[in-house]
Amino acid sequence: MARDDFRLLHRERVRWGEADMQGVVFNAHYLTYIDVGVTEYFRALSEAAGGGGEGLDGNLPVGGGDFFLARTELDYHAPAEFDDMLEIGMRIKRFGRTSVEWVGEIHRGGDHLMTARMVYVHADVETKSSKPLPDAFKQLVAAFERVPPEGA
Repeated sequence: MARDDFRLLHRERVRWGEADMQGVVFNAHYLTYIDVGVTEYFRALSEAAGGGGEGLDGNLPVGGGDFFLARTELDYHAPAEFDDMLEIGMRIKRFGRTSVEWVGEIHRGGDHLMTARMVYVHADVETKSSKPLPDAFKQLVAAFERVPPEGA
């Protein structure tokens, strides 16, 4: 995937506490970076929809639902190190009936460090049971993304 495919590129610096004794980022912190990317994606999507960037708590048309992580895959290509400036790219690749497939990448300059694939299920806030994605949400995401998601 090309970096230009990502509308959202969030910059994040590696902090001291995220690196091990060799100065390399401990693997579990990549999940935190990707989670920050998802949060920043929803903030940018909310702003694009004319809101104040409140994310899911703002003006996004999620139909009384929320998203729950169901699956994550991480592929490590090269290590990040203490004080590196990272770019976290996030995009929604595909819509299912009740799910959203995300792709995330972490870069340092021209180096592609990590790729993440995640599936989030859209569910009723009260019952936590899956429910179909609202068409308004899919349309908003499709208009926001540089590469339209499959199933849009």
